Amino acid sequence: MQNSTQAENAWRILFLLFLANLFNFYDRTLPAIIIEPIRMEWHLSDFQIGIIGTAFTIVYAIAGLPLGRMADNGSRRKLMGCGLAVWSGLTAANGLVGSFWTFLLVRMGIGIGEASYAPAANSLIGDLFPAGRRARAMGIFMLGLPLGLLLAFFTTGAIVKEFGTWRAPFFIAALPGLVLAVFMFFIREPKRGAAESVRMSQEKIEKPIRRVLAIPTFLWLVLAGLSFNFATYACNSFMVPMLQRYFQMPLQQAAVATGLIVGVTGLFGLTLGGWIADKLHQRYANGRLMFAALSMIVSVAATGYALHAGRIDIGLFVGVFSVGWLFSYNFYTCVYTAIQDVVEPRLRATAMAVFFAGLYLLGGGLGPVVVGLLSDYFSHSAMQAAGVEQMSEVFKADGLHDAMLLIPVALFMTLLFLLQASRSFARDAERMKAGMVADEPQMPAVTA
Repeated sequence: MQNSTQAENAWRILFLLFLANLFNFYDRTLPAIIIEPIRMEWHLSDFQIGIIGTAFTIVYAIAGLPLGRMADNGSRRKLMGCGLAVWSGLTAANGLVGSFWTFLLVRMGIGIGEASYAPAANSLIGDLFPAGRRARAMGIFMLGLPLGLLLAFFTTGAIVKEFGTWRAPFFIAALPGLVLAVFMFFIREPKRGAAESVRMSQEKIEKPIRRVLAIPTFLWLVLAGLSFNFATYACNSFMVPMLQRYFQMPLQQAAVATGLIVGVTGLFGLTLGGWIADKLHQRYANGRLMFAALSMIVSVAATGYALHAGRIDIGLFVGVFSVGWLFSYNFYTCVYTAIQDVVEPRLRATAMAVFFAGLYLLGGGLGPVVVGLLSDYFSHSAMQAAGVEQMSEVFKADGLHDAMLLIPVALFMTLLFLLQASRSFARDAERMKAGMVADEPQMPAVTA
């Protein structure tokens, strides 16, 4: 065996990965913020709004599988650099389109570019940091999510107001990504498995996807990710328009309020959550997953109350919903790290690609379109109940608000799947370590 080690350049690379992740989420969040001006200009239904998010995530999920295998077998830095350049360039193209369908096609192209990033970055982090520090490293990496959302929600409304068009934010968002893409090509990658406490076999792995799907903990975490992403993508896609319609907030204020809910909370959730998760992991084998499950209880209660309470004071709504979203962020540091613990290094990018396929095909892909369909259905039901034949923004406001009650329901399902994953985690983690020891060549121990 060899002692686990941390790469010398680990923190520098992690900072670069974090920046790229930040603009990853900045770019993908823009349509959700400016969707009301687009809806008015192109006369869209909530179902069509949902299709924008769903098409992106389905393409993202499908493209992630072959790109994940490329990350396991080839250069991760080249894959990330090319992907970053593609999605940044297409983000600028989004500001040039003149119709709903062209906008949709460009978003699908952005999904392919972004699909190259997450599996390769997660695999790279697994080789940069030993097991005992991965939750904190993953927490820093995933800070790109709330900071990207925060930056998008806090600046997009002001940009639209300054330039007088919803197209301007897409041009501005593309520039940082194109610059970061250049730096990606200069990353010095560590060897695969360099941060593990045992040597890694170099033999080719047959049927890699079947191998990762044979891990019970991994399967439960895929289901947990599916329901969790359903909730998060439904929230990110419709929170701004819901605040505009239901609480009568202007675009800029609705965007800032959403930034507080989904952005500021992540800054605390991912930093403190990662530290707590690592501490619990040192004391209990399944400590991270139990912490994630307990956090989800708070998320279900807080988001459920905020939505069920109706037209409460907007400050109370934002405060209570934010508490729920704060605890929901513990999902990322706990679950992403748990996958690293039960999957051997050579399969981690593949595992993350499969994991993201479940998250996005059946989670993020369904969240926006199902909520959009329900919103249209509830809106028409409200119109019929009122005995009128003309659809109004009042009915659309009530319909969208009621449809978003699916968010706490999906978080409750996440809680149940996390509890199941925690039951098999210790056994699967030991099995992974035992399998690596069995594959270790018979040679003198090497110290990294």
